[in-house]
Amino acid sequence: MQKIKNIAVIAHVDHGKTTLVDELLQQSGTFEAHQAVEERAMDSDAIEKERGITILSKNTAINYGDHKINIIDTPGHADFGGEVERVLKMVDGVLLLVDAQEGVMPQTKFVLKKAIAFGLIPVVVINKIDKDGADPERVLDEVFDLLVALDANEDQLEFPVLYAAARDGYAKWEMEDESKDMTPLFEAILEKVPYPKGSPEADTQAQVFTLDSDNFVGRIGITRIFNGKVKKGDEYLLVKADGSKSKSRISKLIGFKGLERIDIEEAEAGDIVAIAGFSDIDVGDSVCDPVNPVALDPMHVEEPTLSVIMSVNNGPLAGQEGKHVTSNKIKERLEKEMETNIAMRMEPMGDASFKVSGRGELQIGILAENMRREGFEFMLARPEVVTKEENGVKMEPFEHLVVDVPEEFQGVAIEKLGKRKANMTQLTPMPDGTVRLEFEIPARGLIGFRSEFLTDTKGEGIMNHSFLEYRAYSGTVQSRTPGALVSMDDGEAVAFSIFNLQSRGIMFIKPQDKVYSGMVIGESARPGDLDVNPLKGKALTNMRTSGADEAIKLVTPRAITLESAMEWIEDDELVEITPESIRIRKKSLDPVVRKRLARDKKNSK
Repeated sequence: MQKIKNIAVIAHVDHGKTTLVDELLQQSGTFEAHQAVEERAMDSDAIEKERGITILSKNTAINYGDHKINIIDTPGHADFGGEVERVLKMVDGVLLLVDAQEGVMPQTKFVLKKAIAFGLIPVVVINKIDKDGADPERVLDEVFDLLVALDANEDQLEFPVLYAAARDGYAKWEMEDESKDMTPLFEAILEKVPYPKGSPEADTQAQVFTLDSDNFVGRIGITRIFNGKVKKGDEYLLVKADGSKSKSRISKLIGFKGLERIDIEEAEAGDIVAIAGFSDIDVGDSVCDPVNPVALDPMHVEEPTLSVIMSVNNGPLAGQEGKHVTSNKIKERLEKEMETNIAMRMEPMGDASFKVSGRGELQIGILAENMRREGFEFMLARPEVVTKEENGVKMEPFEHLVVDVPEEFQGVAIEKLGKRKANMTQLTPMPDGTVRLEFEIPARGLIGFRSEFLTDTKGEGIMNHSFLEYRAYSGTVQSRTPGALVSMDDGEAVAFSIFNLQSRGIMFIKPQDKVYSGMVIGESARPGDLDVNPLKGKALTNMRTSGADEAIKLVTPRAITLESAMEWIEDDELVEITPESIRIRKKSLDPVVRKRLARDKKNSK
């Protein structure tokens, strides 16, 4: 029987998980000497590479001595918490990474809480000890306090601690030790992480925790074998979460080594492999012995807390830039996404629109960005929180928010969050001159807050949040104050007109941009929307006067990204997304209809 260790690497976003996995891959001798490996090799997706974040959990396997170590790199962002939860069920130990300067963050608490609940013993790695502001002793105390607060048992409180700088490729047991390589971390994994329970002789039991798809073999389930063996070509019983069963043969069995996938003939208890051959395989399904099937507990996946309406683009410029513009194409793409992304939901709403629900703005934003890059054209409405009713009381999701700001900005941060119904729970001065503020806030209050927060703190503030729980609805939350500058004509914007409008607010467009009636072309400096004409050219005369032909100076327009547009819009606005442009428009393009709706809304209050 081969010796196997299964571990997951968990941490807050940007504390160095993927870099650490890179070093373990390099130093274990998994890559051949001639193999060229790029930095952050595990982040395979284009958006992951650009943003430097992990979106999908990925697994790799390394050989160290006579052991095989299966490592799963998990996402650190709260919106992808569903991925982390599933992965932790598949491993026997976790590497908890904590930044030696930032210390324990909301996501550290979120992932560690899950790990403690599954009874896993954490191997704590205090990473980035080479930073100027590093304070490993304080961070170690924070981790210990957190474990106590999470009701960790005695074994879990006896956790091993290593100090590392993953980027420089070393880990050590004590700060005074020599900085050499990752050997201490490999030793800690072999010593402290238990071997998988289960026997290769027992009846087969395996569970799927992630999905993949291949154009040739169809759906692939990445699976942990808990008992028995899995052989290519043998017949097994698939037991789904609802109890339904189906038989099928394993057409392809795939093992992992480094970044490669290799075809194998069989695998046994404790290993993590990918299997193909079941057309309806899903996350949480059990693959069992057909003679004596014993299914494993189905997985609980956290419910979505945010939803957005995605609809077909019906504006004047529709179909000019995208390849896929029909509702059928959008529906097909969303259905394909739901196959592998179990933390999201989609339901058709009629009138060529779909309600897409997920764990947060980032998760929905990344789906929209991927679709945009694939040539889709569509519109998104303002994100809304998913409310539910318990015992006749309306409940909404609350978030745990942690804000790090320089001291001079703490007043404005507290004031702005207070207006959004946030309740401050803690204020901690940090050694680097910043202040850490902790809040409990309705998820609605965070929609559209990030851009305002960055402006208020001159770009120096850092905010992180994770889902807390559902609580009673907390009334109306203040949203965007400035109104919008709305175009009243169709055509191409003119520099002379934009120059004259600059005093009215911040522009989103530049000369020669296509605009249409009802399109938002800027943010007004005052509350309330303002209809303006960006097409009005300079009136020409045959008189010459000094000063009449002064060069007009245009301020650089505010760049609109997909996320900033989703945050900025109000209930009566939409984001129009095409492969080349992101525009903001009013739901109703007719100014008369807009005025009537605004009047009705005012009267209803």
